[in-house]
Amino acid sequence: MSEYAIEMLGITKSFGALIANDDINLQVRRGEIHALLGENGAGKSTLMSILFGMYTPDKGKILIQGQEKKITGPRIATEYGIGMVHQHFQLVKNFTVLENIILGSETVRHGFLRYEQAREKVTELSRKYRLNIDLDAVVSDISVGMQQRVEIVKMLYRDNDILIFDEPTALLIPQEIEELMDIIRDLRKEGKSIIFITHKLKEIKAVCDRCTILRKGKYVDTVSVADTSTQELAELMVGRKLEKSDTRAQAVQKEEVMVVSELTMPSPDHKKNLLNNVSFSLHRGEILCIAGIDGNGQNELVEALTGLNRSYTGTIRIGDTDITEKSIRFRNSHGLSCIPEDRHQYGLVLGYTLEQNLLLKKYRRQPFSRHGLLHFKECREYADRLIEEYDIRSAQGNVTAAKDMSGGNQQKVVVAREIDADADVLIAVQPTRGMDVGAIEGIHKSLFKQTEKDRAVCLISFELDEVFEISDRILVMYEGEIVGEFDPGKTTAEELGLYMSGAKRMEVRP
Repeated sequence: MSEYAIEMLGITKSFGALIANDDINLQVRRGEIHALLGENGAGKSTLMSILFGMYTPDKGKILIQGQEKKITGPRIATEYGIGMVHQHFQLVKNFTVLENIILGSETVRHGFLRYEQAREKVTELSRKYRLNIDLDAVVSDISVGMQQRVEIVKMLYRDNDILIFDEPTALLIPQEIEELMDIIRDLRKEGKSIIFITHKLKEIKAVCDRCTILRKGKYVDTVSVADTSTQELAELMVGRKLEKSDTRAQAVQKEEVMVVSELTMPSPDHKKNLLNNVSFSLHRGEILCIAGIDGNGQNELVEALTGLNRSYTGTIRIGDTDITEKSIRFRNSHGLSCIPEDRHQYGLVLGYTLEQNLLLKKYRRQPFSRHGLLHFKECREYADRLIEEYDIRSAQGNVTAAKDMSGGNQQKVVVAREIDADADVLIAVQPTRGMDVGAIEGIHKSLFKQTEKDRAVCLISFELDEVFEISDRILVMYEGEIVGEFDPGKTTAEELGLYMSGAKRMEVRP
């Protein structure tokens, strides 16, 4: 019997002129946690989509438990014991959590669904792995972080033996990440073979046995994690030495550029407040981070600030302009820009080209249009400049459809457009989610440049490493309220965790 649960040998896959996978080999041992590492657009998700039957390789073969198999679709992959938590969730938005989990694996008797047995099994899985999901909630009403948990339970429900985790910790706080690491270790003890895709090198060092590195669609190396340093892994991934993050003096208190006063938003049923008297100010040249566990009012705060949801009381001011009742377009044209959390729902028009997505906020202005007519030469030159500046990679350059790009490069499009809007206030929600270390380095530098121009950044992040690395001031949200304000140089992740969990709180002045 083969020592490998999965072997992908000589895998090649092209999309037009783009070779996404070029003669790649991946061998995952039984009972192993195997990391798959690479820059955004390196071909990781394409390779895993081939393993899960979503793409057919142009060349190469797949062996499962030593036997060559043809995987022609996700259902066939599931029959072979392969499960996958995708980077972009595969959930039906208007179905409940339970309905999504059992979809395609329903228990039926006499033509009727047997929800009782499914509910019992899902409840037990949720309890066993401490995932705490509401089975009756509609997916469209739950947070992105909770949707990720649903995807994990959906995979476990099918009793898969080969588990693919694609960026599973992107939205979790340190305590939750450690819990997930324990879950993954337990799954390994049960004999599961796990492919772990992440850009967080510390997680690879903490939980993985071996690591396969891809770069620009090509196989680079497979290394023992225990014998390879974090720095070596990073340099294998990006193909160069990485610079340390820019250091800068803490922001001096300058004039207020945004003031939020007593912002309160009721829940749709008016039984509680999603936001409760939220007040804070943002100063020029400052990176203010709003930290907290996902689902504690951050999404509602962003919706209020950007104008997506105006069912609130209180006031929002940018400079001397009260934008409380203003439209989204007015806010965008009067000093506000936003990198949204969900790039698919709010950040991109997936059927538009890369160029069109980059121009979404500027196409009405000169020199890009005049008298209602677009000037294509100027539009293309502008798009090409951002593509080069932000290292946005795609199969067909500026005419590539956004839906055909990798998740990381889609994120770069949104980041480039919103930062280049030159707004006084940039709201950045999880701007580096799912990004590789090289791209994170570039985005952080871009945020620093905004503050050097006396612009302000309001960062909403669940990554405490990022929070401590680049913020000047930290506010913690819990159950829709600001419960703490901190100087990142004078606090710890453990102390923040107490406030994020509601165990402690302080009085915060606006």
